[in-house]
Amino acid sequence: MNNQAIQILKDMNFCTIEQAYQYCLSNGIDAKKMVLDTQPIAFDNACDAYTLGTALALFRHNQNAESAALSIGEGLQAFCKPGSVAAQRRVGLGHGALAARLLNEETKCFAFLAGHESFAAAEGAIKIALNANKSRKTPIKVILNGLGKDAAYLISRINGFTYVRTEYDYETGELNEVSRKRFSKSLRGDILCYGADDVREGVAIMHREDVDVSITGNSTNPTRFQHPVAGTYKLERLNQGKSYFSVASGGGTGRTLHPDNVAAGPASYGLTDTMGRMHADAQFAGSSSVPAHVAMMGFIGMGNNPMVGATVALAVAVEQQEQHEVA
Repeated sequence: MNNQAIQILKDMNFCTIEQAYQYCLSNGIDAKKMVLDTQPIAFDNACDAYTLGTALALFRHNQNAESAALSIGEGLQAFCKPGSVAAQRRVGLGHGALAARLLNEETKCFAFLAGHESFAAAEGAIKIALNANKSRKTPIKVILNGLGKDAAYLISRINGFTYVRTEYDYETGELNEVSRKRFSKSLRGDILCYGADDVREGVAIMHREDVDVSITGNSTNPTRFQHPVAGTYKLERLNQGKSYFSVASGGGTGRTLHPDNVAAGPASYGLTDTMGRMHADAQFAGSSSVPAHVAMMGFIGMGNNPMVGATVALAVAVEQQEQHEVA
């Protein structure tokens, strides 16, 4: 732990993370379990960071999930290594702010702009869908928008989402829904999963769902789908006079693109980072899915997309506990 984390513990009259963990447990919240439920391969320091942030929110008696999310973000920020990419971008505070935005009634639709290469976006989406609406008056819509219809179908089927098959008319610019199939009766089925053939269809999907907040995936297809979709949609959205908050999930020193994205060898280092800077209102560090790469950026070992879900889930848990005490 660095000095910032130690100071937060002292402010709460604790000496160790274990004491903070027991404090959370005494309030009915197991932050470690919730982190690992979200992404089973997350590192121990992710559990510790979320324990610290959750304890801080409880200590402050944050009465609503939105304010609790900001406190959790402070706990996450305390685990950024001084001088690192993560510390410079204030990634911990950024995660808290994003979760708070998703818990705010003004946000209607949140999109994971994914490469459909892993289950990281699904992990984050599931936690948001299962928890955010416990704190909101109007349900937030959560969608996955990624490259590839077959991949979108598989992700929907495995996770119990609703697969929406679309067809883009390149002559008229219209997006048509061909079919949709819901793979579960649970809340997971409320998550819509789209597969696009290219950037133009991806942008059209964003307009169709009126997305006002999104986060990009950063592992597969970032240069040929996620970042171009976010950037193009942002330009068109702003021209319509509508708001759009774009988050780039990753990037950072030494981020290597897959050969099928950029056949440029070492020249591909940092390109996702650069593209993220071109459209993002907030930029995280490291992979959207791989804990080790996020840790390499000086942060905790947990994918950025699952982290969004974990922050929302724990913020809602704090709100429920505080309201229970008041009652």
